[in-house]
This record gives sequence, structure tokens and C-alpha cells, in this order.
Amino acid sequence: MSFAIDISMESEDWAKISGVEALVKRAAEAALLDNDAPPSEISVVLSGDEHIRELNKHHRGMDKPTNVLSFPAARMKTPAGSPRLLGDVVLAFETCQREAAEEAKPIENHVTHLVVHGVLHLLGYDHEDDDEAETMEGRERQILAKLGIPDPYAERGATARRA
Repeated sequence: MSFAIDISMESEDWAKISGVEALVKRAAEAALLDNDAPPSEISVVLSGDEHIRELNKHHRGMDKPTNVLSFPAARMKTPAGSPRLLGDVVLAFETCQREAAEEAKPIENHVTHLVVHGVLHLLGYDHEDDDEAETMEGRERQILAKLGIPDPYAERGATARRA
């Protein structure tokens, strides 16, 4: 299966995480492979709180930063053999770093989780109600386990919804 994963580092802070681009690519590919996605193309933007706050305000009416946002592309028919454009995932460094510290987990694990979460949104998963959340979080757990990442929801005991 072939996937095109375009990674754009808009905040220099992301360079503090050694091998962050390889980590992002590995997480995105794992989510795509685990869901039998067709040849696909996605974009992952490694940004900061200010940029994601603006996106969150504009697209969701929430004037605050968040850890990850996903922007699924419009479903269009693609020529045979061409990858299907799935959309964009945007992560905010400061929020990701703060959450990882608060949850006492390695930032690499948290970023991996958020990339998987964002890609699942591009594939049509959501968490608007409890049933959807349970399904999506189950997929996240399954993919993360294959990557050797502990269950991010284990210590909370309850559904912890992300953007």
C-alpha cells in the first residue's frame, strides 16, 4: 500500500523532539494500514498554539488552542492509480507538550496518539456520542498497541475525548 504523508514543520519547537518527522510518519502509516485505507495522501502540520487557536476559532468557534485538529478533504473521485486525498492534521506543540507533562507520559507517545487520532478523523471516525467515542478509542488503542504505545485512556478510566 502506498501512502503520501507530507509533513510541514511550522513551529521550530517541534525540532526539540528527536526524529519527530519519522515518528509522525510511522503513526500516520499505522493508522492508515490498520484501516485498510486505499493509496492515500495526507498532510500533517506541526504547528503551535497560536496557529491552532486561530484554526479552532475559525472552524469550530472555539477561541482557544487544542492539541490536534483534523480537516477531512472533500470526497472526490480520483483517477485510477492516484492516491486519494484524505485531508490535513494539525498539531500544536505547546499544548501537546503540556498535556504530556501533565499526564506524565513521553511526548513521543502523546504525539503518536494524537497523530493516530487525527488520521482516524480523516478516515471518518468521530467521537460525538459515547458509542462513536468507544469505537474510535478502541481503534486508537489497537493501533497504538501495535506501535508499542500504552493505552492512553487506561489511567483515566473514562472516555477522554480529543478534538
